Amino acid sequence: MVIHMTDVGSIISGLGSVVVALFFLLIVLSMAIRIVPEYRRIVLFRLGRLVGSRGPGIVFIMPFIDRAVTVDLRILTLDVPVQEVITKDNVAIKVNAVVYFRVLEPAKSVVEVENYIVATSQLAQTTLRSVVGSVELDEVLSSREKINQELQKIIDDRTDPWGIKVSAVEVKELELPEGMKRAMARQAEAERERRAKIIAAEGELQAAEKLSEAAHKMETSPVTLQLRYLQTIREISGERNTTTFFPIPVDLVQPFIDRITCKEKKDS
Repeated sequence: MVIHMTDVGSIISGLGSVVVALFFLLIVLSMAIRIVPEYRRIVLFRLGRLVGSRGPGIVFIMPFIDRAVTVDLRILTLDVPVQEVITKDNVAIKVNAVVYFRVLEPAKSVVEVENYIVATSQLAQTTLRSVVGSVELDEVLSSREKINQELQKIIDDRTDPWGIKVSAVEVKELELPEGMKRAMARQAEAERERRAKIIAAEGELQAAEKLSEAAHKMETSPVTLQLRYLQTIREISGERNTTTFFPIPVDLVQPFIDRITCKEKKDS
């Protein structure tokens, strides 16, 4: 069998066309097939019009006609930078926070806002300044959980049209001026001194009440006074004490006391 050169050229050109067609087909298939993970969704636009969200799994798109935007559905952590805020009682403080949010409706997060991460960050900054600036410093320090809940509610309500759910907002750090720190330290010290004085006064009152009860007991039973006298001598007589105590019964010296009293009456 004789093969002419023209036939060889046509065969080579035909094989080249097939190879080019297969290569083009592979490119088209690679552009038409997308594998979407479980934690992502694809928002599909066809000729500029929203088609909807697709995924997870294998998603087929029309090359050169459809435009796909990938959206992550995992919880994102947004660090709100330090904000200088003046509280309701005119105290300048620095505060920052962290926001936890996720996308619930991928189509809204792409269509309703240009960049939902940047928009949420700016909204969190303005809301943080607004909420902290509307309360006094003592409330910021003591009611941080209440402020966190208020921040979360406001940001969540404003981002709801964007298809975003804010799960939590936490105020991380609160920086006070040095003068305010010293003033708060003096206030805490004065408060501790006040409590100490109150406790000491209450102790004096309780001691006075107990002494009054003891006096009534000794009045009804004079022997208790003598027993208390002996107990006091025992307490103040230590092992290394150089002072010696000699208890003398009152009955022993009572006749001398009566004789002196009678002599003074006669002289008068």
